[in-house]
Amino acid sequence: MTHPKLADAMSRPDFYPHRPSSVEVIQTHISFIFIADDCVYKVKKAVDFGFLDFTTLEKRRFYCREELRLNKRLAPDFYLEVIDISEDAGGNIVMGPGGKVIEYAVKMKRLPTDRMLKGLLSRGRVVPADMERVARRVSEFHRLADTGGRIDENGGLDVIRKNQDENFDQTEKYIGMTIPEEQYRFIQSFINDFMDRNRALFERRVEEHRIRDCHGDLHIEHICLADGIVIFDCIEFNERFRFGDVAAEVAFLAMDLDFNGYPDHARAFVDAYVRLSGDPELTKLLNFYRTYYAYVRGKVISFRLDDRAIDEKGREEAKDLASRYFDLAYAYAARPEGKTLILTAGLMGTGKSVLASRLASRLDAEVIRMDVLRKEMCHIAPTEHRYEDFGKGIYSGDVSRKAYERALEAAALKLREGRSVIIDASFKNRAERRRAAQIAAELRADFFIVECVLPDRLVTKRLAARMSEKGEVSDGRTEILEAQKRDFERIDEVPARSHIVIDTSEDPERCACRVLAEIRKRRMP
Repeated sequence: MTHPKLADAMSRPDFYPHRPSSVEVIQTHISFIFIADDCVYKVKKAVDFGFLDFTTLEKRRFYCREELRLNKRLAPDFYLEVIDISEDAGGNIVMGPGGKVIEYAVKMKRLPTDRMLKGLLSRGRVVPADMERVARRVSEFHRLADTGGRIDENGGLDVIRKNQDENFDQTEKYIGMTIPEEQYRFIQSFINDFMDRNRALFERRVEEHRIRDCHGDLHIEHICLADGIVIFDCIEFNERFRFGDVAAEVAFLAMDLDFNGYPDHARAFVDAYVRLSGDPELTKLLNFYRTYYAYVRGKVISFRLDDRAIDEKGREEAKDLASRYFDLAYAYAARPEGKTLILTAGLMGTGKSVLASRLASRLDAEVIRMDVLRKEMCHIAPTEHRYEDFGKGIYSGDVSRKAYERALEAAALKLREGRSVIIDASFKNRAERRRAAQIAAELRADFFIVECVLPDRLVTKRLAARMSEKGEVSDGRTEILEAQKRDFERIDEVPARSHIVIDTSEDPERCACRVLAEIRKRRMP
């Protein structure tokens, strides 16, 4: 147990020889951190989470020394020493020798808070050149970091699989709390399939000494853009988390930038690192490791739910934060390795637009909405309704052909840029579907038609509700439903693997998850 008087003693300014004006206390699940003006003292809690064990004083001393040694690699001027915390004969807690040593603290110089990467990003003060500086510092660190021997052994596929299995074992109890079961199973399947299919790639990374003694916890809160790039607070408590592929380290920071809303900075960092390191193969592993690290963050935050010291508000905040990380891991797992063209197809009111939106957020895809494009072509506001007779006005054959041509042209442009695209439309004609398939083939993109089906009674109910929705774009209504049914040409012109049928009567997220699972399964060799 952590000494019962320690936290109180170290919270007082008179505990410290330099007499700070105040002491700020920060508590994490594994540490107490005391910020005393320009000095910071970090004390490890006597905890055991399986992946770390600080339960004895001897272990805490060892890991304090490891923390000092390892962090001097990237922050040599800020990590200063390991200090004894003692209890004197009168039962007082004092810094340094003076009685029985009860604890150890890592002493650090306080970093300039106004130069922390997280704060600079939030203020819009980080440009691509800054991310290149970070990439240069990280790539140089990786080049000089230890490799070979035990490090390489820890970077092999067996250890990677062990880490992944540990993640799923330790989070199974949080299913339904911080991660839905559909996401848990989807991510687990993706991870296992990727490892099975890419054994040669993992082995080659070891042979090429891409496995290094890395930082292990490279996110934006641990980077300071001071006079140089200072990176701190690496993983000292578990070599398995620190020994790994440099691709994993790059993926961690890219994931953290994505999570915090800076995808452009993530791309700038990755692009610069690949260029500076001469390691283009890294990109093949990027999504795998981004999934892993987003999942790890969700797991670690879920552990807070087991901490009795955290109040109900803190527990709810932890649930929300962990769920967001798990959701990001799910999005990475669903994201295709290459570009993809997806068509929604089906009758009005079957949930095509809702499904397209859900899929787009998971696949990092652009959505082209036919309802919006058609009205833009006709110089009509998207929310202005035109309840035309079937096949008349802006829904005439001539206008529809031009709208589909425009949509396919826009999709082709995005595909050439390397983006995935979803065209949200009914795609009732075989000719238009064939043309889309041809474009995908020409541009070497995966191709899927997702046909949405729904019982008539539910379609009618949805169309009626849609009529009163403010801001609704679609002009679909029950009066023309039967005519559209007669006009819809059965989807039989594409291979079965490219045609996915989904009953959209279920929860939209569950429907999206099922479609993503089908896409991943059918894309696999």
